[in-house]
Amino acid sequence: MKSLRNFIIDFIKNKGQHVFLSLLIAKICAFAGSLFIIRILPENQFGTISIVASLFAMFLPFSGFGSQQSLLRFGSISNTISEKRNLSRYLFKQGLVHQILLSIIFMVISLFYVDRYEEIFLIFIFFTVRLIGFYFFNHLQSESRVFGDNKRYSFLTNVVNVIGLFLLVLLSYLFGLKGYLIAIALTPFISLFFFRSNHLSSTVGKISFSKLEIRKYGLHAAGTALLSDTLFSVDVLMLSFMMSEAAVANYKVAILIPTNITFLALTFMQSDFPVLAKNYQNKSFLRNYISNYYKIFIPITLLVFIFGFVFKSELLNIFFGKRYSENIIVFIILLAGFCTNMLFRNLYGNLLSAVGKMKINTIISMLTLAILFFSAFLLINKFGVVGMAISLSLSMILGGFLLSFSFYLYWKDLK
Repeated sequence: MKSLRNFIIDFIKNKGQHVFLSLLIAKICAFAGSLFIIRILPENQFGTISIVASLFAMFLPFSGFGSQQSLLRFGSISNTISEKRNLSRYLFKQGLVHQILLSIIFMVISLFYVDRYEEIFLIFIFFTVRLIGFYFFNHLQSESRVFGDNKRYSFLTNVVNVIGLFLLVLLSYLFGLKGYLIAIALTPFISLFFFRSNHLSSTVGKISFSKLEIRKYGLHAAGTALLSDTLFSVDVLMLSFMMSEAAVANYKVAILIPTNITFLALTFMQSDFPVLAKNYQNKSFLRNYISNYYKIFIPITLLVFIFGFVFKSELLNIFFGKRYSENIIVFIILLAGFCTNMLFRNLYGNLLSAVGKMKINTIISMLTLAILFFSAFLLINKFGVVGMAISLSLSMILGGFLLSFSFYLYWKDLK
């Protein structure tokens, strides 16, 4: 119990409570915004938005071709403040060029959908603007964490999310779909109020790391994040091709609560990432971190699952209304999958990232995605939306086991 107490004390020393509150507020804002849109938009419009949002979620982790992940990793192990600043300026400029290219690719993909769904091209345009805005927002978030300024990270995140929710509710209520699109496009650009002129400085000082090493890590990190988030987007895309907008809408409703519970685990990993990166060769530190993590999250996941299982009908009725209340089986399957996800995939995926083993993460993410594709093609035709829920949960669990085994192989070789 003493080690657990020290674990929590260190979390607070790192201003982890600020990260926790900011992620909690972000999840509440996202959840509230989704609930509002579900209730005011017709089912077909919500289904179409879900398709574009799923593609957006696949592209977002590749923001700047991994420049923000590189900043977080190499900035965390930099020894001086000046080198951290140099890294930030260098990666901001490199990433911005890549982000523009990424946004063009995103728009090109819309051409595959324009003949199938009404108004989808307009939705793609606004989500492309949002994609560019998130580059600035995510860079500033990573920079705050590199400098250990979790308070600034929290304030930035809270301002963007709270104002974003206000804009979404107001503009959606007044102008419907178009108001919603304007709100989600503008929201990430609120972060520009935190932008500093030195980000645009033409001079970049000395960096002790190999630029090739930085680029390789960033691409692997972005690729892993892309594959990881694709896991939570390809399900919707497959349903959109194999079923209908109504099936997509029902699935999105059932998965909304399960996906949002993972912020509990991500809070610790987000706030502790710089510390984990610094201790990537400290065998006892890593062992104690995992042990204390489980002391906290095994009870939490059990309580979350039991609560969700007992009150499944009430939760769906209260949050989504009667028209979506028939998704109980899908909800329970996904809740079990995401609870297990917190104990394995979230933990060991982030640990492998922190210790620099991004290539392993990438390979396992590819295998996990292959499992999802294969099982989904078999199960959707037979069980519909339930089959998709089984496929996603199965792929997350198997991927989590592979990540935990890979980290164990790394850990046992440490001295």
